[in-house]
Amino acid sequence: QVQLVESGGGLVQPGGSLRLSCAASRSILSIYTMGWYRQAPGKQRELVAAITTGGRVNYGDSVKGRFTISKDNAKNTVYLQMNSLKPEDTAVYYCNVRPAISGYWGQGTQVTVSS
Repeated sequence: QVQLVESGGGLVQPGGSLRLSCAASRSILSIYTMGWYRQAPGKQRELVAAITTGGRVNYGDSVKGRFTISKDNAKNTVYLQMNSLKPEDTAVYYCNVRPAISGYWGQGTQVTVSS
């Protein structure tokens, strides 16, 4: 069983930045494509960004140019650098493999963008 632990969320003003981290309990980054997902109140969970085993990245249209996904295989950690944050980025952010495995969902980390 794999455990994924997200951290780095918080309250930030519009235009601000946050860096999220996702630590995996096992060495899976070289096996799976990893993704950052988010779920806003009253909305379905959506994929925000993904990074393949080879380091290829892709992003949802709403975050292109503002968010950057990266990973450190040696640390079993995936990162999400979020810049130019907007109120509509407010959500709980999760990491998981892609496609997501239901048993891998962690607690997520809350990101709130508000003045």
